[in-house]
Amino acid sequence: MTLQGTSIIGANRGQGNQATGKSINPSTNEAIEPTYMAATSDELEKAVGLAAEAFQTYRHTSGKDKALFLNAIANNIEAVIEDLVARMPFETGLPEMRVRGEAGRTCGQLRMFSKLLDEGSWVDARIDRAQPDRQPLPKVDTRSMLRPLGPVAVFAASNFPLAFSTAGGDTASALAAGCPVIVKAHSSHSGTAEIVGLAVQKAVADCGLPEGVFSLVYGGGRTIGQALVKHPAIKAVGFTGSYAGGRALMDLAAAREQPIPVYAEMSAINPVVILPGAAQERGAQLAQGLYGSMTLGVGQFCTNPGLIFIHEDHAETIATETAKLVSAGSSSAMLNGGICDAYCSGLEALENNSAVKQLAKATAGEGSNQAVAALFQTDIQTLLTTAALTDEVFGPASLIVTYKNDCELIKAFQSLEGQLTASIHGTDAELVEQRELTQLMEDRAGRIAFNGFPTGVEVCASMVHGGPFPSTSDGRSTSVGTMAIYRFTRAVCWQDCPQSLLPEELKDGNPLGIQRSEV
Repeated sequence: MTLQGTSIIGANRGQGNQATGKSINPSTNEAIEPTYMAATSDELEKAVGLAAEAFQTYRHTSGKDKALFLNAIANNIEAVIEDLVARMPFETGLPEMRVRGEAGRTCGQLRMFSKLLDEGSWVDARIDRAQPDRQPLPKVDTRSMLRPLGPVAVFAASNFPLAFSTAGGDTASALAAGCPVIVKAHSSHSGTAEIVGLAVQKAVADCGLPEGVFSLVYGGGRTIGQALVKHPAIKAVGFTGSYAGGRALMDLAAAREQPIPVYAEMSAINPVVILPGAAQERGAQLAQGLYGSMTLGVGQFCTNPGLIFIHEDHAETIATETAKLVSAGSSSAMLNGGICDAYCSGLEALENNSAVKQLAKATAGEGSNQAVAALFQTDIQTLLTTAALTDEVFGPASLIVTYKNDCELIKAFQSLEGQLTASIHGTDAELVEQRELTQLMEDRAGRIAFNGFPTGVEVCASMVHGGPFPSTSDGRSTSVGTMAIYRFTRAVCWQDCPQSLLPEELKDGNPLGIQRSEV
């Protein structure tokens, strides 16, 4: 596929008048053709205008037609998988297996939402019928359901070029809800974005939908990104990235004349607790699991474990075994130079902390932007008195924290901020005894893993990939799973509405045959 290097504005291509740069191969620091052009202000205005116009039609598109559309996107992505395999590794340093796996996840979540739309009950239709003879006052007929918010701006993520980017979870859930989407491409994988963007554009045309249902724009976050968030036609934002980036978008959205929600996934250190019984029973196995989880994806998943709590009487075995695995490992290229620089700064801060002991560090290999896995250890008192130790180090590094008793462990969790995940390993008896700790985990994380590690987010109806601030901007939501659709909706009530004006989901006789709440 020949890439053009310009934005996708509805059914057409932009031109741009200023180069935003080329993608960079992180393994070699070599620039990759073509040069990408930033969308002009007129092109951005055109994209948003088309989205606002499309919303008036797309908001009323049936669930079955939207389901066909999402399936078409998935089919089109699968049709260009070889183009993605040829391009994405050069932009990201990720291997072919990761490209194919992430493409499968992307298509899988699109089809998951398609099934949700086909079934239809997600709209939460509620009907309270009139009771004109009720005393002392008659009861009116009220019916409610969820309706889409409007055009949504989605910011592609650096660490998931497919599953959290152009046609990723935010885009899929917004489109499923009935919201047109404008994606702000990530500069690290511009070509990957263009390939997927064209697949979505083709699906829009093939399904006969308004062209403004989807656009993809290139440009800087401080220009194009901010302009998108500030535009009055944009009604919500989806973002996965750094705390600084997410907070900036939150502040922009809150400062608008009409503030809008920003669903930002930001930072987390995903604490793991290994209780004494588990350490005694399967210490070597836990060390293997810990190493695999901390280094998965070169530590560039938002669920990699950053803090590992182990009782001081049982820490040596797990620490020693994990350190051996780390020392025997080699470095790998990170997604881009900025991420690698931030990771190296985080490692340096840990290495220079006299209260933190470095247990192991992998060998640096050849090539650019290489990340070496590292394992550190400290005690719980140091953690409680050193706020910087709870900062996210985005990469393949973990800090083992030893504790003396359950009171110390509880105190440590009370001090932690919101997290995407919290994990606990223990025997059945130990887990029952740790009700206070698991309650603290519930208060501080969106997902609690028992006898497992946090990496590996299942895309399914019950998944919660979110958590209290600052892991996300809104701990009531999830960016993975079918519940993600609710972020881009609001409830509307129809009172004493004529049958002819009601949505199909609320009409007498239940013409769509969906599950409803009726009184």
